[in-house]
Amino acid sequence: MRKPATSLFPIGLVVLACGLWAQQTPTPKDSAPQNPVHTERQSEPTTTLRVDVNLVNVFVTVTDAHGAPIGGLVQENFVLLEDDQQQKIKIFDKESALPLSIALAIDTSLTTHHDLPLEQASAKRFAHAILRPIDGLSVYGFNEDVHEFTHGYTPDLKRIDEAIEHIRPGAATALYDAIYLVSRALDRRKGRKVVVLITDGGDTWSKVSYQEAVRAAEEAEAIVYSIIIVPIEASAGRETGGEHALIQLSEDTGGKYYYATSATQLDDAFRKISDELRTQYLLAYYPSQRTSFSEFRRIQVKVAGVPDAAGYRVRHRAGYYTVKSEE
Repeated sequence: MRKPATSLFPIGLVVLACGLWAQQTPTPKDSAPQNPVHTERQSEPTTTLRVDVNLVNVFVTVTDAHGAPIGGLVQENFVLLEDDQQQKIKIFDKESALPLSIALAIDTSLTTHHDLPLEQASAKRFAHAILRPIDGLSVYGFNEDVHEFTHGYTPDLKRIDEAIEHIRPGAATALYDAIYLVSRALDRRKGRKVVVLITDGGDTWSKVSYQEAVRAAEEAEAIVYSIIIVPIEASAGRETGGEHALIQLSEDTGGKYYYATSATQLDDAFRKISDELRTQYLLAYYPSQRTSFSEFRRIQVKVAGVPDAAGYRVRHRAGYYTVKSEE
């Protein structure tokens, strides 16, 4: 399995069962101001380490038939299952009370450079609307490399604005590398973890596969929102395969996808994401009984006991891994 090497993201491996700790030595930082993350082939075999699963967090979004978020639900309104077995909810909270870590990743390849100024302006408005002092946002740009422009997560809006302004166009697109590296960085964060991707969906340069990128996002418990830029909606040059991959990624992580063909639609997508992040719920449980030997446990959440519940849509991550794969 090929992994992108990075000086920004040293990865720690923890084995809970035997108490051993092994940490990858970080590569010295590049002196370039944009901190490019280059991807390389790895000759070493992949090591898969098993970890114990204790408390499982499930971040839940509930919307009505028109897509409007539903607030005001209580713990008794939720039924939670793992592999078709009902679980007892140990922790229930309104997500608006928890710290929020947002990775904002913007595609800067040649196929999107015409829309970049509009994306930058809209991204600034989103940051100003959503961030609180307890939250943090990190700005990434990706072309053939992945760059982190804020050098970490910050609630400082001036620093975020400057980082967004420093994004510059590139050539190719390493979308899956960006998802993988952003997710690995988020894995070390606490609270809610969100990835917002602005891209046309094409990938021409990544060293990691789509499956590896998805697994990294799922293991980080990241909620992925994809804003798919379509300059000419009927264009024969659209990357429909990449769009479908982003749609599946968003659904599997409990996020959502949006199409944007104009600045107005881009702002509208950001507004809807912001509204959802203010009305999410946290359900947490200790798995009761194992009925499957699969390393992936499937989660299902239902809403009951409220009027019109049958018309609600409940979104959350598809499940979690009991085996954590690392380099």
